[in-house]
Amino acid sequence: MSAYEDLMRFEHDTQALAQIAGRLGWDQETVMPRGASDQRGEEMAAIESVLHARRIDPRVGDWLGQIDDGALDTVAQAQMRHIRRSHARTMKIPADLAATLAKVTSKAQGQWAQARADEDVAAFLPVLEEVVALKRQEGQALADGGDVYDAMVDDYEPDMGAADLAEMFDAMRPRLVALRASVLAAEAPKALSGHFASDKQMALAAKLACVFGYDMTRGRVDKAVHPFSSGSGQDVRITTRTNELDPFNCFYSTIHEVGHGCYEQNIDEAYLLTPLGGGVSMGVHESQSRIYENQLGRSRAFTGWLFGQMRETFGDFGLDSAEAFYHAVNRVNDGYIRTEADEVQYNLHIMLRFDLERALMQGDLLVGDLEAAWNDRFKADFGFDVDKPSNGCLQDVHWSVGLFGYFPTYSLGNVYAGCLHQALRKAVPDLDDQLARGETGGATAWLRENVQQHGGLFRPAEVIERASGMTPGAAPLMDYLEAKFGDIYGL
Repeated sequence: MSAYEDLMRFEHDTQALAQIAGRLGWDQETVMPRGASDQRGEEMAAIESVLHARRIDPRVGDWLGQIDDGALDTVAQAQMRHIRRSHARTMKIPADLAATLAKVTSKAQGQWAQARADEDVAAFLPVLEEVVALKRQEGQALADGGDVYDAMVDDYEPDMGAADLAEMFDAMRPRLVALRASVLAAEAPKALSGHFASDKQMALAAKLACVFGYDMTRGRVDKAVHPFSSGSGQDVRITTRTNELDPFNCFYSTIHEVGHGCYEQNIDEAYLLTPLGGGVSMGVHESQSRIYENQLGRSRAFTGWLFGQMRETFGDFGLDSAEAFYHAVNRVNDGYIRTEADEVQYNLHIMLRFDLERALMQGDLLVGDLEAAWNDRFKADFGFDVDKPSNGCLQDVHWSVGLFGYFPTYSLGNVYAGCLHQALRKAVPDLDDQLARGETGGATAWLRENVQQHGGLFRPAEVIERASGMTPGAAPLMDYLEAKFGDIYGL
């Protein structure tokens, strides 16, 4: 056991340093002065060099060679599964490439934010070209002659390949397209309109975070250009954003990120600063954020309670009943922005990005042609033209920071959430009564017990199968969407 104990002590410090790196990223997105981006890039590169050196430290290989996994208990075996996988992947990536990627993506993030603000795609493309070239190098190193994009997906969703995702998306697309067409052909419910002060939005957002179980003693809510969650264990931070014409943007971004944050806060404390101490995959992570946001937060029961909160906060805002409010929350709108998309169209946004980034990584699409390719695909999928870059290929931060292979996990998370929601309804039969009182404890306790507390103990698909009692598949999600929106739109 000495080798295992030595390895885990070493891993503890590596995990702690990785948390520090994550905190630098949070700071960059929230409060860092704009002029500090170049220096922050140097800082991120320096800490990435330290992390990479630790991950390829010869002692790690020696310890791994001495450990008999079969002699370990279940938790220790899971720790070893993660460490062996991470070590094998890291050993394939040259240290100078890891440091350069950290430096360039930090710089690219700042340039993306400025280009987005200026509606200037051309200003962003040169650094994006650098990022894509570096990520291809990384992918080639990881793939060992296999599919580069598969290697990237594996970073975020182990055991899931691009072909598996493409097959799932191809099966979902016809039902999504048919549902979208039927909904848009029907009479739309009244939309929310008016002016909603940002400070009041943030106050209600903080209340919603607490309602869904987010622990403010170990977390905080801030504003950022692009909402996100970071950290784990005892320091988990989320961000949201406000639009004074659309408070739903703030409220549902907050609930979404709270789903991520609660997953991290609720992992068994025994796993703190170990490989099991974070969400097991981005697909499972997204299942938590999406079920919090949609199946719970956009349900008829919960929106009935939220309607009362809105009236208390903003007074009369033009919708005269909880039912009208429920319809407005779930109104299907033509729109450009993925994070603001309704449940019917959200996955179509992901499929667009999945196909484009896969083509970029395989060399079938040049960075210089990305904007035109995006606009053409958007017109084909959604039926209208992109009006400006911030509503098109500059809307998401992911590519600037090198997160290729991340986007498909959003739709995979929706699929997982569909399976979990079906099981949750059976396990908590009075769920709607609870939600109508603004009480989410029955749902969040079930998710904590069946998904969140386990952290990285089980493999991603195993987490969902154990919790839901079924092999993960898209049918429960599609059945839920067709039933919900068929009811709202009278289909």
